[in-house]
Amino acid sequence: MTVLQHLRQQLASARRLLGIMLAQSDAIRKQDVESVLARLTDLQGELGTRQQLETERDALLAQVASALGRNVDDLELDDLLSVCQPAEVEAVRAASLELRGLLLEIGRVHDQNRVLIRQELSFLDHLMRLMSGSPQAGYKPGGWASAPQTLSVLDAKA
Repeated sequence: MTVLQHLRQQLASARRLLGIMLAQSDAIRKQDVESVLARLTDLQGELGTRQQLETERDALLAQVASALGRNVDDLELDDLLSVCQPAEVEAVRAASLELRGLLLEIGRVHDQNRVLIRQELSFLDHLMRLMSGSPQAGYKPGGWASAPQTLSVLDAKA
């Protein structure tokens, strides 16, 4: 497998992953639990694909390092370009740049989804406390107010 072929597979997977995460964002905003769970299943499947691609990436890097007599950890993009066909060099550079951008966007959307889910869970926790009558801490005009303590008094005469 060439570097360009591998990068194209990485790009396709990253695009699918970003699409899944954006669909998950939409489902979270709509509070569509079924769709959120379905996107989690999709996400797990794509993460399996990404794991396979990472294994292939490691093998490709090991090949390049061996051919150049270098350590894998010391390889840079220019080292990979040195083993590419001259006609592929610009395509590899462009694919590498696009992949970097996609991975940054995936990280951003993932962080955003985590915040959205935390907000939804906090709201759910708040509703559950209200429904159960559980005391809840909060703020008062002078600062932080601890949750009121409810006393359970057992009437021994009853």
